[in-house]
Amino acid sequence: MTRRSCAIYATGIVCAHLLILGIALLVAQVFQTMIQERIKKEITLAENSRVLEGWINPPPPVYMQYFFFNVTNPDEFLAGKEKPKVTQIGPYTYREYRPRENVTFLENGTKIFATNPKSFVFLRNMSSGDPEVDRVITVNIPFIAVMNELNSYSFFLRSAVSMWMGSMGIEVFMNRTVHEVLWGFKDPLLSKLHAMRPEVDEHFGLMYNKNGTHEGEFVFHTGEKNYMDYGKIDTWNGISQMNWWSSNQSNMINGTDGSVFHTFLSRKELLYIFAADLCRSIHLAYVADKEVKGIPAFRFAPPSDVLAPPDENPSNAGFCVPAGDCLGKGVLKVSVCRQGAPIVVSFPHFYQADKRYINAIDGMNPNEEEHETYLDINPTTGVPIRACKRAQLNVILKRVSGFPKTKFLNETIFPIMYVNETATIDDESAAQMRTLLLIVTVMSNFPVIIVGLGAILLVVLIFLVCRNRQRKNEVKRIDFTEAFHSFATTKDETAYTQVSNQAEDSPENRTNQPLRNGSYIAMSPVEAQKC
Repeated sequence: MTRRSCAIYATGIVCAHLLILGIALLVAQVFQTMIQERIKKEITLAENSRVLEGWINPPPPVYMQYFFFNVTNPDEFLAGKEKPKVTQIGPYTYREYRPRENVTFLENGTKIFATNPKSFVFLRNMSSGDPEVDRVITVNIPFIAVMNELNSYSFFLRSAVSMWMGSMGIEVFMNRTVHEVLWGFKDPLLSKLHAMRPEVDEHFGLMYNKNGTHEGEFVFHTGEKNYMDYGKIDTWNGISQMNWWSSNQSNMINGTDGSVFHTFLSRKELLYIFAADLCRSIHLAYVADKEVKGIPAFRFAPPSDVLAPPDENPSNAGFCVPAGDCLGKGVLKVSVCRQGAPIVVSFPHFYQADKRYINAIDGMNPNEEEHETYLDINPTTGVPIRACKRAQLNVILKRVSGFPKTKFLNETIFPIMYVNETATIDDESAAQMRTLLLIVTVMSNFPVIIVGLGAILLVVLIFLVCRNRQRKNEVKRIDFTEAFHSFATTKDETAYTQVSNQAEDSPENRTNQPLRNGSYIAMSPVEAQKC
C-alpha cells in the first residue's frame, strides 16, 4: 500500500469517528448539560465563594438622581383659576453605597440572612445645581398628612385645626431648599404636634433618616437546594407575607430584591421583584435583546398591567384598600404601609398611566426612554449588567370640608419628585464575564466543533480520493501513449530488414545455403517459396 493510500484511509477513519462522536454528543447534549449543571452549582451564595463576595459588596457603582417638580402657579391653582403648572428641576445626583451587613448562613447554607444599609454622597459634577441653595415650591406634605388624618373627625374640630394652622402661616404649598425637602428639616406644624404627642417626629423629609439605614431584615435562598430559588426572598422583617393589602395574592412577597436572578433565563418567563419602597412585589416581562459592554442581555421591564386597574388586570384588585377603593391606571396608593399623607407612586411623568393624570398637570411629558424602568440581565448567569429603576412620588390633593384653602380643589394626584436609580457593570467585571461566557460558549459548542472538524476532513477525503483517481487515470494514459509510440517506432525501423548481405539470385548462395521459406524476416511475411 502506497503512502498516499495510507493517508486516504487514515483521513477517512478519523473523519468517520469525528462525525459519529460529534453527532452523538449533539443528540445527547452531554456538554450542554454538563456546563449548565456546573454553572448552576457554582452560582450560588455559597460560603467563601466569589459570588458571595460580589453579592455582599457589589462592584458596579449605583447612582441616585432626584428630579423635583417646582410649582409655578400655586395661588392660581388653589383659587381654581388654573390647573397646576410645574417645571422639572434636577438632577441632583448622589452616589449610593449599599454593602450587605450582618451576613449569616442559615439552615445548612440553604438560606442567608442580611441587612442592606444604604448611604448617599452628593456628586456635584453630575448634578445640575446645589441642593442646599436651589429652592422648590411643592406640596406641604405635613399639612396634607394632618388634614388627611382629621378627615374622619367632626367638622368643628377640622375647622378649629384649620384656623390654628392658618394662624401659624402654614399653607398648602411650601417653599424649601431641595436639601430640606429631601433630607429633612424641622417642620413648625410637626413641632407643635410633637409637643402634644411626643411620638410624632418633628422633622420631615422624603429621605429623612434613610441615609445609612436599611429597608429591613431579609432572609434569602442561596440556591443550594434549587438553582431556580437563587436570590429569592424567604422573609422580610420576619414575615413571609404582608398584611396591608386586601388579598392574599397581593400580600405575597415574591421574587428577589432585583440584584440577582437564577441562571439560564428564558425570554418567556416573568421575573418578580419585591420592592420594599412600594410595599409590594412587581413583575417584569421580556422586551428585547440588548448588549452591554460586549455582554449579551435580555431586557426585562414592567408591562403596563403591573399598575393596571382591576377591570384590566383582576389580580390587582387586592391593591385597592379598602376593597373596591381603586385608583386609575398607572398609579398605586401606598398609604397603607406609610402612615401619614395619602402617598401615591407611579412611573415618572405618569408614564403608562391614565391620560387624566397626565392632562391634570401642565408639565407632564412621559416617554419610554427617560421614564421606563428596566433591567438588562445576562441570561446565562442571571446577573443584571445594567439597571434603571424609576419611580415617582405623588400626593393626593382634594377638597376637605373645614379647610377653606381646599374648597376649589378637585381630587388631583400631584407630583412631588421622581428618582432615577441606575447601575451599570464596571469594566473589570465586564471583562471577567466576557471571558466566562467565551469559555461557556466554546465548551457548550464543543460537539459542533467536532462535527465541523469531521466535515472539513470529509471534504479533504473527497479531494484526496478524487485526486488519487485522477492521478491513476493520468498514469494509464501515459503508459498507453508510450506503448503506442514504441510500436510505431519499431515498425518503421524493422519492416524490411535483410537476412544476408548477398544478393538473392547469387549462385553461390543457392548452392551453399539451404532453401528457406522466405528471404526476409520482417513484421509482415513475404511470399512462400514453391516446393
